[in-house]
Amino acid sequence: MESDNHYLGALKGNQGNLHKQVKEHFVAEESYTEVNKGHGRIEHRTVSLCTTLGDIPDWPGLQTLIRVESQRQFKKGGQPRLETETRYYVASFVESAAGFAHRIRGYWGVENKVHYVRDVTQSEDASRIRMHQLPQIFAVARNFALNLYRSNEFDNMAQAERYCKYGLDILKRIFRMK
Repeated sequence: MESDNHYLGALKGNQGNLHKQVKEHFVAEESYTEVNKGHGRIEHRTVSLCTTLGDIPDWPGLQTLIRVESQRQFKKGGQPRLETETRYYVASFVESAAGFAHRIRGYWGVENKVHYVRDVTQSEDASRIRMHQLPQIFAVARNFALNLYRSNEFDNMAQAERYCKYGLDILKRIFRMK
């Protein structure tokens, strides 16, 4: 690419024919599999790469197609469950399947951590604020609060929020006010 910047992005159905063509013409050239255990589940994830782009529509800078197949085993209500999912990604650079696996996993770790805090702890999705600039203003205020909690070395944002509700003296200390 001209700017020397690269991209790695998830493909969804809203990218016209690209998603459909990638699904139809993907041929794995290299694969990497990892197994993770934790939180009562076992997840098998296989990341496969394809750099043969002959049947793929032109896409700016495209060099690599990535397929992530995941299989999660867990129990729900005491009953064993199995979930499978296949996601596709595009990238403007070439890397090993293991390298892409770590990049994608790292992105989702950050995304899940941020989404969980904003949605569950701060109830952002349940907010009824919809008028004018108020949604953006409240988003800035929520981000400011999270940054203050983190700068005060809180690891648990829900715990930090509860702690700050104890009184004005605690808030003053968090905000570094006299």
